[in-house]
Amino acid sequence: MPTPHNAAQMGDFAKTVLMPGDPLRAKFIAETFLGEARLVNNVRGIQGYTGLYQGVPVSVMASGMGMPSIGIYSYELYSQYGVENILRIGSAGAISSKLKLRDVVAAQGACTNSHFAHQYGLPGQFAPIADFTLLETAVGVARAMGVEMPVGNLLSSDTFYDASNSTMKWAEMGVLAVEMEAAALYMTAAKLGKRALAICSISDSIVTGEELSAADRQTTFTTMMEIALKTAVQMEGK
Repeated sequence: MPTPHNAAQMGDFAKTVLMPGDPLRAKFIAETFLGEARLVNNVRGIQGYTGLYQGVPVSVMASGMGMPSIGIYSYELYSQYGVENILRIGSAGAISSKLKLRDVVAAQGACTNSHFAHQYGLPGQFAPIADFTLLETAVGVARAMGVEMPVGNLLSSDTFYDASNSTMKWAEMGVLAVEMEAAALYMTAAKLGKRALAICSISDSIVTGEELSAADRQTTFTTMMEIALKTAVQMEGK
């Protein structure tokens, strides 16, 4: 049944959903890569499409920005629509000097300054991590494509404009880049017994000050998109 945030019917979403933050990126992926793509949700402009990639049903739907937003959409996809796998495909800001613009990174873990986990009443701190099967599959796909995809910790931050200017402290602990959604996705998947993985393209660098335009972020992250799509195909039988 439709939810307050999703007008799709049961069966409208595939087993695997790709989730960019930007609705326009979801539209670009559907129009560029998916055959027979159809719009299944557009509540609040959060576009969701389902189509075929290499003959396998795949969906793509925006998550919006931030952990509260992806928390809502991922929870509903997992719990109301039978989705098993969600791959976040977003942008991230490099805090490692080893990363350059358009590099693709996979989040084995997601550190966070968020209190998203407080809702679970845990007697300690939860460590949000990716599903290993999804991660292993994506790494294999990237390797087959000849893409070097660093794997490690990302920081999921609740603040884009950080008044404390403390983001680079995470780099001292080996964290690769900062984004705003992965930790909430990983926690939601863990709670519901589902699979999740975040794959991000480097859109800017806090180290060098370089950054891509909004238009480039919508349409030039095709390597990340293809890794995620090929991963979705391989996950169909898993």
